[in-house]
Amino acid sequence: MTDTTTKLTRRGALAGLGAAASLPLWARYAGAQSAEPIRIGFQVHRTGIGAAYGRWYDRTTQAAVQMINEAGGINGRPVEIIAEDDGTDAKRGAEVVEKFANQHNCDIAFGTLFSHVVIGSAPRAGELKMPYFVVSEGHHVASGMLNRYTLQPGITDVKSQVQAMAPFIAQNLGKKVTMVFPDFAFGHDHRDYFTAAIEANGGEVLEHIAIPPTETSFTKYFPKIPRDTEVLYHVMVGPAVLTFVKELGEFFGPNGPQMFGFIDSLEAVNIGSPGLEFLEGSYFWEGMPRHAQDDQSEFETIYREKVGVDARGASISDPKDVSTYAHMFGCWETLHIVKAGMEASGYSGPADRAALIEAVEAMTEMPASIEHPQGAKVFNGKTHQVFGHQYITQLQDGMLKKVHTTSIEDTLYPDEVDYTTQSF
Repeated sequence: MTDTTTKLTRRGALAGLGAAASLPLWARYAGAQSAEPIRIGFQVHRTGIGAAYGRWYDRTTQAAVQMINEAGGINGRPVEIIAEDDGTDAKRGAEVVEKFANQHNCDIAFGTLFSHVVIGSAPRAGELKMPYFVVSEGHHVASGMLNRYTLQPGITDVKSQVQAMAPFIAQNLGKKVTMVFPDFAFGHDHRDYFTAAIEANGGEVLEHIAIPPTETSFTKYFPKIPRDTEVLYHVMVGPAVLTFVKELGEFFGPNGPQMFGFIDSLEAVNIGSPGLEFLEGSYFWEGMPRHAQDDQSEFETIYREKVGVDARGASISDPKDVSTYAHMFGCWETLHIVKAGMEASGYSGPADRAALIEAVEAMTEMPASIEHPQGAKVFNGKTHQVFGHQYITQLQDGMLKKVHTTSIEDTLYPDEVDYTTQSF
């Protein structure tokens, strides 16, 4: 069995949506064997250090479900999102998964971002035999740490991202790197896999600076940056990211090293904020470029409209409300993969959960489409991990301009697990 997602033209997508939307609600689901909704438990970071991401993961999820339901739902059944706040906390994450299974009668769990929450929740999902579709970036899925019930089919992982970035950094910015990263699993993935990747490209990491993710002031860490650093590699998360980049600029002034940042350091932050002028000319990894590019695809144009984001990546209704655009597409794409998997497996209820997982494991190529607006991807059913293009942008006159797109091949690495050999 090959990929079950389909490639749509913009005209075809809009025509299909228009035809479905013209029907009364009851008629859209009239052919279904059951009028019961497909219940998707949405594990959302409404509070805690992931709250900004949670807000936009929620908006993206709601937009995707609206589009799916307007086109007839899944197997003729409407999709219902049941959201629970996990507080961006690992223990609460496991409790939320249990609630989805035992209180809300959900078909699957979905949506988790922060890696420590994924790692804390996935074992419980496996025990409950609850398919758990995460929208994280940690390498914990593909490493084999988790279980067959946990999949990451809608967003790439840190190992593949940094492997694809390292050649550009070594060739264009410098080979003596200092890394600043959050001191938890996600940051440790950056530490481990970028260090290996830059060394493979003739570079070296002079210093690893791990910062607690709840830190509110960062100046005390910056004297640890060696004087001969050519590239400062930064990836920070949480509500204090604006403070982090402002203090970085104050510390270095105009004479700092080249800077390569994962946009995580500025997700949900207006890049034109006072104090960020020093970032002009610096480079960023972006999972999906926040600022609309000249070559933006027709699929991304539709997606951007559906999630309510303007050309600079802010809310259409409030330009001060900046999105987490480089990550939130993963919710949209994962929900469409769930739809494709349920339709391929004839999913009708919890008894078909194993068949759903097998259907997703059988997927391979995912063409760029309205379901996959970030770009084409390849899914590895053995490792439960998707691989896709990565983007490097440079801040030019206040705009994040795309300067490099990796190939999918740049992101591939040898399998470390085969989940398909595990029993259900």
